[in-house]
Amino acid sequence: MSVAATPLAAAPPRPRLGAGTGAKLLLLGATLLLALFLLAPLAALLGQSLVDESGHWSLQRFREFAATPGVATAAWNTLWIALLVTAITVPLAFVYAYAIQRSTLPLKPLWRVLGLAPLLGPSLVGAIGIIQWFGTQGVLKSWLAGGTIYGAPGIVLATVFAAFPHALMILVVALAHADARLYEAADALGASRWRRFCTVTLPAARYGLVSAALVVFAYSVSEFGIPKVVGGNFPVLAVEIYVQAVGLHNFGRGAVVALLLLAPVLLAFTVDRQVQRRQQASLTARAVPYSARADRRRDGALLLFVVLVGGALVAVLGMALWSSFISFWPYNLEPTLRHYTYGLAEAGVGSAWFNSLRLAAATALLGTPFVFVTAWLIDKTAARDTRLAAVVQALASLPMGVPGLVLGIGCILFFNHPDNPLGWLYKSFALLVAVTVVHYYSACHLTALTALKSLDREFEAVSASLKVSPLQTLRRVTLPVCLPAVMEIARYLFINAMTTVSALVFLYSPDTLPASVSILNLDEAGDLGPTAAMATLVVATTAAYSGLHVLAERLLRRRQAWRLASR
Repeated sequence: MSVAATPLAAAPPRPRLGAGTGAKLLLLGATLLLALFLLAPLAALLGQSLVDESGHWSLQRFREFAATPGVATAAWNTLWIALLVTAITVPLAFVYAYAIQRSTLPLKPLWRVLGLAPLLGPSLVGAIGIIQWFGTQGVLKSWLAGGTIYGAPGIVLATVFAAFPHALMILVVALAHADARLYEAADALGASRWRRFCTVTLPAARYGLVSAALVVFAYSVSEFGIPKVVGGNFPVLAVEIYVQAVGLHNFGRGAVVALLLLAPVLLAFTVDRQVQRRQQASLTARAVPYSARADRRRDGALLLFVVLVGGALVAVLGMALWSSFISFWPYNLEPTLRHYTYGLAEAGVGSAWFNSLRLAAATALLGTPFVFVTAWLIDKTAARDTRLAAVVQALASLPMGVPGLVLGIGCILFFNHPDNPLGWLYKSFALLVAVTVVHYYSACHLTALTALKSLDREFEAVSASLKVSPLQTLRRVTLPVCLPAVMEIARYLFINAMTTVSALVFLYSPDTLPASVSILNLDEAGDLGPTAAMATLVVATTAAYSGLHVLAERLLRRRQAWRLASR
């Protein structure tokens, strides 16, 4: 190589934002916000549980709670219900995902939409639908042979309904890619279908199965709305937190229960992190993409399975929505809009729905740029190798293991403390938005980082060599390329803000009552019609937003010709 060519081989200059000072200041601001709305509430929760009534450090609250009758029963019920829900949900979701990815079924997009349908509404919708089918006045009450759906059976069924799409999303991705050479080798060795499934398919998907199981387990442990609606007198820890904090105003004991609830969830996600570190690529550069071949017996069985499971999901969701148009269930089944007119005018359905719409819009509009810019600062600026970036990465992973109930009661203890100068935030609309963003921050952060890491660092190097500022590169290159991921983050935040219950049930005021919590309150009051009407409005809103999202994606592909060229 000649001397003249040597400068070209030198390492490209590193992109900088104001000599790194601006990026570090922005990253510091993100760190402070995450610490304020995540670490501070958790610290307040821990502190409240470790002091006695006189304010001295003590384990008295733990001893008192352990001596309370029924505590061991609630903890045991929470554990075995979560294990049973996981044991039912993960196999069902795996077979459903297998039918979508590894068969030649017709109408695969339809089956996928049906499998994800429960995401459109709060978890309470499933509980309402289960009651309408199998409750005291349920259509299929005779199927229970004199038994009751209230208690453990209803909690299990409704939680399986709510957790199914979460497991399905993970397993669809886990089964999306496979190396056809492995299946050809298995066929050449004369392996049976079952042996090929056990030695090729399952090992390739084992990490997805573990992740799905841990997500479902954590979801079941921390789920609050379902046992509150259909649980009857069946005690679980999530309801115990609500009773202690809201019913008895015993926040110290509520903090103890919250820590007990936090422990298994954090353990589950710690195991998941360890499993992910050991994960190896199942698709190498030399792999041959696998394409499923038609098989009448397999495809016929899988088609029957997805029809039954998809039909059951739609039946539960549809029953909850249909109830909003029934005059008086189950005695007068004539269609009516009275529940909507009464609910909108007198039961507060209209204001609660509008509050949720404002909350969802603010969460998407403010949370999306906050998440994306923070991820960009970590991955694409001079601040990426600093200790501050490592701190933000750790903070970004923490919300994934913190149940909404735990975060909510932590915010009560922190923001409602008389010595806190930020006490004015308590029960404010701003706090609802901040808590919702923090609660769902982890998945959004991972989505943004995945999109950013797919961009070659040469973009930043070339921009730096041309003396183009990183902000200009962000606006003209990074953001257009990552726009689909940004839109996906916005949709994720919008839908979850419309449907979440657990984190907001402790933090709303009469003026900021969200629709999801209103559903819970209406159900407690026995107003089935307005309850179903509110649930229908929420599902219709999230479905409409999802439809707009799909339309926007199509328009984006048409406006950005380079995306079409790369397909």
